[in-house]
Parts: sequence; C-alpha cells; structure tokens
Amino acid sequence: MIDDLKEESIVNAMGGRFKLSALIQKRMVALNKGAQPLVQVRTNDLMQIVMEEIKQGKITLDMTDLENKIALGAQEAVRRAMQADVSADLAGE
Repeated sequence: MIDDLKEESIVNAMGGRFKLSALIQKRMVALNKGAQPLVQVRTNDLMQIVMEEIKQGKITLDMTDLENKIALGAQEAVRRAMQADVSADLAGE
C-alpha cells in the first residue's frame, strides 16, 4: 500500500502529491463517517480501501469548487481595488 504512494503514475494521475494527499484525506473522512467502499477488498484498513479505489479510478478529486472560490476571490480583490481607486479619485477632487 505504501509502495502505491511511491508510484509516480498514481501521483501524476491525481495531479501531484498535494492533490493525491487531499483526495486520500477526504475519502478517509467519508469512510470514517460511514460511506460505503466503492471496491471489494478483504480488509478493514481504510488506507488500503482508498488506495484501491484510486487505482481502479473509482474516486477523483473535484477541484471545481476550490477553483470557483479562487476565481471569486480574485474578482472580489479586483472589485475592491477599483473601489479604492474611485474613492481615492473622489477624495482628491
């Protein structure tokens, strides 16, 4: 199981070690809360279950929500900067 984490193909398929780690953590939390395993394995070891789900392509990390939050944060920063420019212009008049 630990050897699976060393395989670059799994790391690359998930988009890097950070994303792989995030996926493992999120899935283990879900399994701890009672989610059903998506693979049939003869173990109760959650890490082995998660790694098998990843290897079989049963789970992936959905980054769209995070990407949307980042985009909204950037838009808000631009909006605030524009407001500050307008306020500065008005204060100078």
